[in-house]
Amino acid sequence: QVQLVESGGGLVQAGGSLRLSCAASGIIFRINTMGWYRQVPGKQRELVATLTSGGSTNYAESVKGRFTISRDNAKNTVYLEMNSLKPEDAAVYYCNADLKTSVMRPAYVYWGQGTQVTVSS
Repeated sequence: QVQLVESGGGLVQAGGSLRLSCAASGIIFRINTMGWYRQVPGKQRELVATLTSGGSTNYAESVKGRFTISRDNAKNTVYLEMNSLKPEDAAVYYCNADLKTSVMRPAYVYWGQGTQVTVSS
């Protein structure tokens, strides 16, 4: 069984910074893409940033230049460094991982439980 556990959320003033972490644990053969998404009440979950195993990144336009995604493959962990935070960045942030639990099984996307980020103006 695979688990993704996020940490690092909290309350920050506008202009401040936070660093989110997401660690994958369990039976993992290979992790392909890892990513961060966010959701506010009443809206659809939206992509924030993704990072492939090859190092390619993709960012939402709204966070480009302010957020940085990175990963530690040895620790099966993905990070999201968030700088110059704005009130509109407030949301529940979810990480996901597209991974295989064995060579015989197809890849599957797993999600974390989410971590709240609140930005005060």
